[in-house]
Amino acid sequence: MNKELIATIISGLIFGAGLAISGMADPVRVKGFLDILGGNWDPTLMFVMGGAVIVMAVAWVLQKSMTHTWTGSEFFLPTSTTIDRPLILGAVLFGIGWGIAGLCPGPALIGLVLEPLSAAVFVISMLAGMYIFKLVKP
Repeated sequence: MNKELIATIISGLIFGAGLAISGMADPVRVKGFLDILGGNWDPTLMFVMGGAVIVMAVAWVLQKSMTHTWTGSEFFLPTSTTIDRPLILGAVLFGIGWGIAGLCPGPALIGLVLEPLSAAVFVISMLAGMYIFKLVKP
């Protein structure tokens, strides 16, 4: 097994464990965060996101002084800064799906283990959307 695959698996396990431990794989908690005006607002997701932003900020600072990843691969960083219609439409669709289901891709995959039936509907819909996107914009 190569170093990149091992690093990917470890990163995924840490990410999944963080989502499960923080409760962010629970759609009820996510919907509680999005319920700002309904009176049942749950701010815990804000703290999880804040922690993630801090970790990512440190990673960006460290990356600037590195010539390659810790596994020896080169960095593949986004070069486009264009905010166009497809980006905005994708963000809107993501937000609508997140608000309706209380899931995004990471927690949905965890949900396949924790609540397979309800998460499967989301994951199948997500995969169908990805397939349709490939058909529409190859």
